[in-house]
Amino acid sequence: MQNQMKMIQRMQSRLAKVQADLEGEQVEGSAGGGAVRAIANGQQRLLSMTIDPELAGDLEMLQDLVVAAVNEAMERARELAAGRMQELTAGLGLPPGLI
Repeated sequence: MQNQMKMIQRMQSRLAKVQADLEGEQVEGSAGGGAVRAIANGQQRLLSMTIDPELAGDLEMLQDLVVAAVNEAMERARELAAGRMQELTAGLGLPPGLI
């Protein structure tokens, strides 16, 4: 029982570190051949966006490209977080996707 408690405490500590590390990690999503770029961190927070000024005249296209770039950045952030969690839980014998 005491060994299990120690293991749980180590896991909690590692989880806190992974979450802190994810906050500092950055991923990028882009659309329109890079005309719109969205940068997010591993905790799926949008950090910045750059837009090619030439797109300013076509509002509808700009809106579509912004949505596409943000969605791509968020997907990459989810994949990054999932990969880090998988590394953390490797060897515990848990089924994939449980945590």
